[in-house]
Amino acid sequence: MSLMNVGSGALMANQIALQTIGNNIANVKTAGYSRQTVSMGTNFGQDIGYGYVGNGVSVASIVRNYSALLSRQSNTAGSIQAADLARASSLSQMQEAFAGGESGLGAAMNEMLNGFSSVVNAPTDLTARNVVLTRMTELASRFKSASSSLDELEYTNKLQIQNDVTLVNSLAGQVAALNGQISRSQASGVVPNDLLDKRDQLVREMNQYVQTSQVDGADGTLNLFVGGSQALVLGATAGQLSVSESTQYPGSGQLSLYFSQPGNAPVELSASMVGGGEVAGLMKFNNEDLTEGRNLLGRMAQVISTALNAQQAQGLTLSGATGKPLFSQVEQMPGYTAIEGVSASVSFVDTQSTATPRPVLDATAYVASDYQVIFGESGKVNLVRMSDGLTRSFDDVEALAAETVDGLQFNVSGAGALHESILFKPFSSSAATMQALVLSPQDLAVSSAVAASISPDNGGSLQLSGLKVTGAGIPDAASAGIEIRFAVDPTTSALTYTASNGATGNYVAGQPIQIDGWEITLTGTPHAGDSVTVVNAKSPEMGDNWKRDAGNATAFLALRDAKLFDGGTTLSDGFSTLIAQVGTRTQSAKLAADLSGTIARNLEAERTSVSGVNLDEEAAKLLQYQQAYQASAKMLQIAQSIFDSMLSTVGR
Repeated sequence: MSLMNVGSGALMANQIALQTIGNNIANVKTAGYSRQTVSMGTNFGQDIGYGYVGNGVSVASIVRNYSALLSRQSNTAGSIQAADLARASSLSQMQEAFAGGESGLGAAMNEMLNGFSSVVNAPTDLTARNVVLTRMTELASRFKSASSSLDELEYTNKLQIQNDVTLVNSLAGQVAALNGQISRSQASGVVPNDLLDKRDQLVREMNQYVQTSQVDGADGTLNLFVGGSQALVLGATAGQLSVSESTQYPGSGQLSLYFSQPGNAPVELSASMVGGGEVAGLMKFNNEDLTEGRNLLGRMAQVISTALNAQQAQGLTLSGATGKPLFSQVEQMPGYTAIEGVSASVSFVDTQSTATPRPVLDATAYVASDYQVIFGESGKVNLVRMSDGLTRSFDDVEALAAETVDGLQFNVSGAGALHESILFKPFSSSAATMQALVLSPQDLAVSSAVAASISPDNGGSLQLSGLKVTGAGIPDAASAGIEIRFAVDPTTSALTYTASNGATGNYVAGQPIQIDGWEITLTGTPHAGDSVTVVNAKSPEMGDNWKRDAGNATAFLALRDAKLFDGGTTLSDGFSTLIAQVGTRTQSAKLAADLSGTIARNLEAERTSVSGVNLDEEAAKLLQYQQAYQASAKMLQIAQSIFDSMLSTVGR
């Protein structure tokens, strides 16, 4: 009977091995499945006096091939890759909003400014003026369209985060339920391999959305933490995640992830605290990349509006009136804070001026950035430019408001506690609210408000090269104007000029002579006593010549090469710089995604080399255990034959 027992035990053990191998082969494509192997042990032999006779084999356990270290490393790498991929994908979509070509913002700006060339040639031609106004309307429309594209991207981005968070909460609940089942199973002495695989797969999926850290419980449970220390899954209990606006800056659009457990107040988690996962990547895009895109677009809209409105105000319309603004402009934006009793705003105009309208500060100094005011000790405040971290300190909020920073004025009433802060987003709505205001061609101020006449009695070669208004202080229409008379310095032999309003200086051909709110550029060499007179364009002696003057249209054309951005970038190159900045950020995100993807694939390959099913290996084992099974069956056949022979012999 012992041979029969050995054979039946071997037959059963090899059958279990074959069944396990078959299960491996069947689950070769099952996500999260860990290869299983049969661990066999020799049955303790029987002492028959002169030695031990073996009692065969039995199955000790079904072993799950699994490396906790490789699994966690793969989860972390996959989580980082998911964050990088989500951010890179969103940036690629944002880049499309700033597309170049004929339908881009750059083309619209160039077409608008180039339209003034026709007006220069025919200042009174209403058709030429209408072309310019139409292109201005198109430019404002394209700014709005680009802003709407960013709004749509923000909406879909937030919706995706909401969906991801809902999925994470569902996965956390499933992990908590499995923890309970696994704990009960292991308490009975059985290791539930399939349940462990299922739980690990759920954790792997969860890390695609939110990065987690893991701590094994003594009872077989797996505890998951987010944000470093917040227990998303603790035993059989699951917490909840939600996404909402930052409590620190309500109304700003800044997003935070919130963790909560029953009976406890929600804990706010920033994108950096979340670490990896698609949620972290999308939050970083919303809070940083999308903010930069809005700032670049809004800064451009604000600069263009300011520059063209200022130039319009320096010219005359066909009715002889001073030009009114061409575009609507944002003058002030609120500051965002949850500090009780504190209000704040950032202004593009001088709020301390009593002039109407208030003068714009300095549009050429604008930096495409958000700003943060952080309260320090003893009433001091720090102003942080968030694009590069540049920080300036002020003794109090009054000192902050008294100084212009990057062409902006920061006004804060009240004071916060140490380290409390206010967020400013000066350019967030400039593009969305941009609108062309001048619709009638007669209201386009292309005529210069000043005119110049060179005395016919001059003996030199003096010629007028340029004349433009630069601000307030042009000659009154009822006055005789400002006469500039030239002389030769007897000591240095240098050419000098003296204006009838008392202004003096040296004359250099081709260099502007700046007086009050206008400047004149002359070429040639004057003789002593030569003169030029600058008068108001509407002076009686000028008649209606000002209508045929296109001096201000020429000044509009010159804006193409004016250095309006970042201290040296022209208006023509401004959009190219915007595209370059967005493109550089997008390319960097793609490179980061490629790198993290390579690391994630390598670690996943290492994990699957331990846990994955190799069909060639399983096929070889299948043949091995098939032969062992057949041999075990043969052993039973022989044992049966011996037993039958014994019965036959005994029966005689």
